[in-house]
This record gives sequence, structure tokens and C-alpha cells, in this order.
Amino acid sequence: EPPHTGQLALYLLGLRATCPPPHPHRSLVTWLKYYLEEDWTGSRRHGHPLTSYYQYGLGVLALCVHHKRVREEVIQRLLTAQHHGKLGHSGKAVDTEAMVALAFTCLEQRRLVGTELAAKLRAATHRAGRSMVEAQGPDGIIGNIYSTPWALQVFLATGTCQTEPEFSQAMAALLENLEAFGTAATMAQVLPVLHGRSYLDIASMHCEEEPDTLTPLDMEPLPEVPGNKTVQLVVECPLPWCYELRLYDRSVPVPASASLLDVLQAAAALEPHDFKFHTQDTPQGPFLTQVLGLEARQEKRNYWQLLTAPDTPLQMGIADYRPQDGETLILRLSEW
Repeated sequence: EPPHTGQLALYLLGLRATCPPPHPHRSLVTWLKYYLEEDWTGSRRHGHPLTSYYQYGLGVLALCVHHKRVREEVIQRLLTAQHHGKLGHSGKAVDTEAMVALAFTCLEQRRLVGTELAAKLRAATHRAGRSMVEAQGPDGIIGNIYSTPWALQVFLATGTCQTEPEFSQAMAALLENLEAFGTAATMAQVLPVLHGRSYLDIASMHCEEEPDTLTPLDMEPLPEVPGNKTVQLVVECPLPWCYELRLYDRSVPVPASASLLDVLQAAAALEPHDFKFHTQDTPQGPFLTQVLGLEARQEKRNYWQLLTAPDTPLQMGIADYRPQDGETLILRLSEW
């Protein structure tokens, strides 16, 4: 099982943001340092972390926010990966690029590295900013709607939000798509940006005792839409995993308000021997891990990509996306 690098890093960031008593989390910080080493040592021959560069960068950021020094070798691994374009899909994974840039900016601003390394980190962050500008689409979204808050956090953390016109365009796009952020994890990404902050601001918070005024919010269920719709469901598996590209192609009748997850469940109920799938619960909602017996695995660096025909990636997860009547949805086993 891969190290829980990203999960522990997020927990430590959340813990720091809640202004805990001094030093109750020291053992957790030690565990995160251990995970960063295990994450790399276990996959040394592959030259990349067992988890992902996103989680690796998140781990470095969490340590920095807790004012902990990081071994230079750990930082150099991220610098080398960025320099050689290994941070994601063809080097264009905006969320990973942004996470690594936030970690670099934190290390430099908190003065947790020497002068020479700080200059390298500053240059790398500048390259990441340029990359994000190039990844912005005509609609203002940088990468996809979920990676846009990370890119905006980089602009805020580096103080370039006032000089980059791309920032205001991306912010406008974000405000138009807030309904996409419906889980606790995605809300945690977008809320700092809406308040003009980044995760780096956690490191300099002035903790004061505050009254417990949080009250649970009653979420209203989405309204039911009367009637039915039909969705064309396609499963594709290209080489080298399969010899036949299209493994499944069926029309699936579902209620008009059905999500993609509902479509998958309806397909499995219609043809239990022909269509099977499995999901994994994550903070972002259910994640598709297996279709027709084909499992997407971290160590194989593949995943089930969700697209609407002919080739447009979905901006939401399977539980959030609601396809239109007559729409063709493609589940494609892809490499990352």
C-alpha cells in the first residue's frame, strides 16, 4: 500500500488552520517526514513517488507551513521533476504544477532553505506561473475547474495576482462555476481563494481563542427532474492494455435527474454479466477504479478518464455530473 502522504499532509494543514495547542502534533509531522522518504524509496527505480508528485508536493508544503525544514534532496526531487516536465500528463498537470509551486514559495518565504536554493525555487515558481498562464482556456479556466483554485493560490502566494490579467479572468470563471465545488475537499481548495488567501497564509496565522460558533448547514437535496432520459455509455481501452478499443457501447435509460454514477448503476442492473464497475470513496466523492474487470492502478500510472463525446474531459466526478438526454459518455482507460 502506498504511503498516506497526501492524506496526512491535508490533515496537518487543517490542524494548523484550527490553531491547535502547542506541539500535540509533533509525532504526526515526524510521520509525514517518514512518508516522504518511503514514498520515494519504494519507487526509486522508477524515478517518481509511489503516490504522485501532487501528494509529494503537498507533503513538502504541509511541513513548511508547520515551520519544519525539509531535506534538500527531497526538494531537489521536485525541482528535477519540474525541470524535466514530469509533473503530470505531458507536463501539463496544472494542479500538480501549482502544488509544487506553492511548496517552493513557502520554503523560500519562510527562509527554510539557503540563498542559492531559494533562487532556484523562485525561478521554478516563475516557470510554473508561466505554464499556468499558457494552460488557461478562452473561458478563463486554468487546466480544469478543479485545478483553477490551485493556480489562483499560486498567483496570490507570489503576489502576482495584481499584475496578471489571467488572474481576474480565472476568478470570474471560478465564480461562474461554484456549483462544481460540492464536497468538503473541493470547498477547502476554493474557499481560501474566495477570501484572497492561499494555503501559505496558514503559516502566519495569529491564533486567538475564538468562540465555537460553527453550526451544521442543512443541505437541500437537488430537485427531482420529472421524466426519463437515455445516455449512450461507451467503455474504451486502448493499447497496450487491450487489443480491442471499444469494449462496451450501450444505450442506458435512466431518470431525468440521474448522475453519471446512476447511469453506471443502471447499466450494471440491466446487464449484470456484461457491465460491472467498482468505485473507491475519497474526500472528493466516489472515484472510478474498475470497469469491466479492468482496474486502474497507481503503480501502473493509469486511470479511468471521464469524457463526453467526442473527446471533452468532464469537469466533475461521477456522482456530481448529470448528463443530458442523448449524450454519449466515454470511460477511457488512460495513462498519466
